[in-house]
Amino acid sequence: MTRFLLVPGRGVPRPGHWQRRWADTRPDHRWASPPSGPPYLLDERVAGLHAAVTADDEPAVLIAHSAGCLTTVVWAARHAGPVRAALLVAPPYVGPDWMSETDATAAAALGRRLPFRSVLVASRTDPHATWDQSRRYAERWGAELVDVGDAGHVDTRSGYGPWPEGERLVARLAAPEAGSGHGSPADPA
Repeated sequence: MTRFLLVPGRGVPRPGHWQRRWADTRPDHRWASPPSGPPYLLDERVAGLHAAVTADDEPAVLIAHSAGCLTTVVWAARHAGPVRAALLVAPPYVGPDWMSETDATAAAALGRRLPFRSVLVASRTDPHATWDQSRRYAERWGAELVDVGDAGHVDTRSGYGPWPEGERLVARLAAPEAGSGHGSPADPA
């Protein structure tokens, strides 16, 4: 049995947001930690994710949006646990100012390959990261890169309530591993 842990971004997803819909309609999808509003406190988010991952021996698929992607990447640099794969949707670019406010582990995590399969979903029109920044994250993290085109931040404001493509990506990640266990960076455009 696979667990599905939703890793929220910086704020609380709106009622129509795809993560909220999945939490509300799928009993096997649950929040890694309750979504909370700003400020985004990295250490608290990482601790919440660690508690959720290690609460059970069953493998988990992490489903992260926005700053939740940073939570996931930093968690993987600091901890280990039964994680099968991760869907990383619209990670925001964090520059040198953010890195100077975090510890060395968090800053180093942004350049480290993830120890599990991952897919990074990026938009060509994300206001929080350029396409090149997203592509570089995918390369560094060893993630397969999925180009969703003109999709903003892949959130409610961008028209993402129901998200069938996201559901297909999660199903693929939940399937038993084939090959090396890591996605390879790809740029379909």
